[in-house]
Amino acid sequence: MEKKTISRRQFLKEAGAISAGVMLAGYGLKAQNGLSAKSYSQVMGANDRVHLAFVGLNGRGNSLLGTVGRSVKNVEATYLCDVDTNVLAKAMKTAEKAGYSPKTERDFRRLLDNKDIDAFVHATPDHWHAIGAIMCAQAGKHSYVEKPLSHNPAEGELLVEAMKKYNVLVHMGSQRRSFPVIQEAMGLLHEGVIGDIYMGKSWYVNKRDSLSIAPASVPGNLDWDLWQGPAPRREYMDGYVHYNWHWFWNWGTGEALNNGTHEIDLLLWGTQAAFPTKVSSAGGKFAYQDAWETPDTQTITWELPGLILTWEGRSRNGLQDMVSMGERGVIFYGTKGSMRTGGNDYTIFNRNGSKIQQKKAGDMVISGQDTTSPSVHIDAFHLTNFVDAVRGKVKSNCTADIGHKSTTYVQLGNIAQRVGHSLKINPENGHIIGDREAQALWSRKYEKGWKPKI
Repeated sequence: MEKKTISRRQFLKEAGAISAGVMLAGYGLKAQNGLSAKSYSQVMGANDRVHLAFVGLNGRGNSLLGTVGRSVKNVEATYLCDVDTNVLAKAMKTAEKAGYSPKTERDFRRLLDNKDIDAFVHATPDHWHAIGAIMCAQAGKHSYVEKPLSHNPAEGELLVEAMKKYNVLVHMGSQRRSFPVIQEAMGLLHEGVIGDIYMGKSWYVNKRDSLSIAPASVPGNLDWDLWQGPAPRREYMDGYVHYNWHWFWNWGTGEALNNGTHEIDLLLWGTQAAFPTKVSSAGGKFAYQDAWETPDTQTITWELPGLILTWEGRSRNGLQDMVSMGERGVIFYGTKGSMRTGGNDYTIFNRNGSKIQQKKAGDMVISGQDTTSPSVHIDAFHLTNFVDAVRGKVKSNCTADIGHKSTTYVQLGNIAQRVGHSLKINPENGHIIGDREAQALWSRKYEKGWKPKI
């Protein structure tokens, strides 16, 4: 396990907490270091305006567009891009409400050479995340990429390489990385507030219904071929879009990466862990025998020297167990005590289990079952950090190399689940050792002409 000593003050400074917090007075959160939202806007000049193109706007993308309009200053939504004209029309209303007058496009590739665009915000399906961001990097454009960073580990490695080769910013949507309360919690862990961490446990629950799909004609408003993009072609089915693609391996990555990526990122941040040496997964489709290909019930375990990490996902039973600790969360267990966080707060316990310290972010609510935005408050911090990093004023709180590690962790869990046995892992790079069946899932097959290259 890789560890380093860092003071809490230094940690918060390096995390970019200044830029992450200054825009949110409207949410009842105090600006940091005495810089108010008003004074910050006066510091920014017209030349600092960042022009964004939003790609993928049905749910999550439309929410990000609205959050930028409400909470991120000196930003222009220059283009909206989606393969569905109905979705574009809905997003245009969101943009107009925010005071933007963007142009629209169905194929974002036509915008790559557009000099009026500084960066792209990608909220497309998982199979597009890394592919789209690699194309943007090659065009010299920065990217905000929703989690997971990639559909498979090979794509993630390519995207990290592209970010470095083309000297652009790729920023993954791991929003808690920019939230001051969680930055403080992680700083305390690194200072040793609970001693040496030897176990981390995380979970996510939902109450998703059974899914049926059926052959149907492609709606006239949808470009189904472009929606599939790099993925091998499948016939259109009623029920795939715009959300249930998550449960099909051709495009999605299951609940583990749809939601678990957030919890695993917190575990890795708090423990400063290297890649694991062993990964195992248990689970399957237990609640319903329906159209899902991915598990609806799953437990993943990662083993490292002196440390064990776990994630439990229950997609079809909404009981908020773990002693009523919510629908999602993380617990760190250390030699001196424990820390629990649901994403917008933290509580520290001594070795006897007694509460000794707690901090909450006011009355902010995080709804992990909201498919568009679990919390606009946390989104606004992270988007502000992104645009300030594009301006060169701060460091990104979640660059592609950070996001790739968290994403690969969970992808290894899915690979172990699909092959039905544990995996031996190289802790230096996360690669699978001596297992041809599992190594075949490190990458994927692509539609002809779509295989990524940098």
